[in-house]
Amino acid sequence: MALKFQKLTRTNIRKAQPGDKFQEHGISFERLANGDGRYTVNIMVDGIRVHRVIGKESEGVTRKQAEDFIEQARTDARKGRLNLPKGRKVILGFREAADQYITRLENGNGKDLYMKRFRFDGHLKPFFKDKPIGKITSFDIDRYKKFRQEEGAKPGTINRELSALSHLYTKAIEWNWIDHKPFVMKKFKEDKGRIVYLTPEQIERLLETAKQDQNEYIYPFIVIGLETSMRKMEILSIRLEHIDTARRVIYIPQAKGGAREQPITKRLADFLSGYLQAAEPGQEWLFPSPSSRTGHAVSIEKPFRRVVKEAGLDEKEVVRHTLRHTAITHLVQAGVDLPTVQRISGHKSFDMVVRYSHQNSKHIESAMNRLEQRYRTV
Repeated sequence: MALKFQKLTRTNIRKAQPGDKFQEHGISFERLANGDGRYTVNIMVDGIRVHRVIGKESEGVTRKQAEDFIEQARTDARKGRLNLPKGRKVILGFREAADQYITRLENGNGKDLYMKRFRFDGHLKPFFKDKPIGKITSFDIDRYKKFRQEEGAKPGTINRELSALSHLYTKAIEWNWIDHKPFVMKKFKEDKGRIVYLTPEQIERLLETAKQDQNEYIYPFIVIGLETSMRKMEILSIRLEHIDTARRVIYIPQAKGGAREQPITKRLADFLSGYLQAAEPGQEWLFPSPSSRTGHAVSIEKPFRRVVKEAGLDEKEVVRHTLRHTAITHLVQAGVDLPTVQRISGHKSFDMVVRYSHQNSKHIESAMNRLEQRYRTV
């Protein structure tokens, strides 16, 4: 049964002044002197006092996370008392299974963890809640797909979420949580559409605008994206120790397709050398953020949209991933062979690289012109 709050309501939390403190159902909220809010938990679980600082509002922490912590602590306690016979399977609710799945991937060699966590926490867990993982049916999957469509999610986005769900069940069988996958999953057919990328003139405008922006991270973020084709979180989570300007590579330990070395241009190597020389003693990240749980910036959306608009570009078409599309498209149009493009872009599937070749015809036209010129000399 969901907790009902009389004191620790969202209205009271918003109105809280520095020094105000509310406590209810083992959860405490305190408005600090600097205006930030801090959540703590203080409960008894199986006769043991559990006291934890959950985090601050500035770190994205909400009352819901404090509630989830309490629920998880009590669930763990119940599991510890079960003492099930050897070989008997534990009946896991979906939320608990998802949390354990992410934890095991973190402790192992899990890939694309940031996006998996985002998909589970943001969409899958709120929908399936605590339904036993062995009881989720094909009908439940279809309900989820319809629900996400009604929220406005695109087929490709929903398919990525279903892929994360499917992988959880694959691991659940491997870890002996269940015997088999209890549903048949049908994904949407995706409309690949056209690839949006920036022209050299648009790139120049975007970079000049980014230089003038108030956000200190937006210009280097755009430069790195255009020079490497790296994904957003690959860029924001760059560690200084992973930048090798001499070899002209950036090591990415948790890339989508697995750990890899990202080649960089000489211009970018020179650009990053300046940041390395200006780094503070003990600085770990290229884009540090003390208020972030990870220690580095995790969002760049607002300044990016602002810069795109100021540069006179279409905010609906030019998104963060457009930088990646732009770098790959210009590599293909420059005549770089597709296996080399795949090595640079880090695509796991060669078919994804071929898509750029099919949908961007300038380099094809150039090749045919060269063929025509060749015949003219015969």
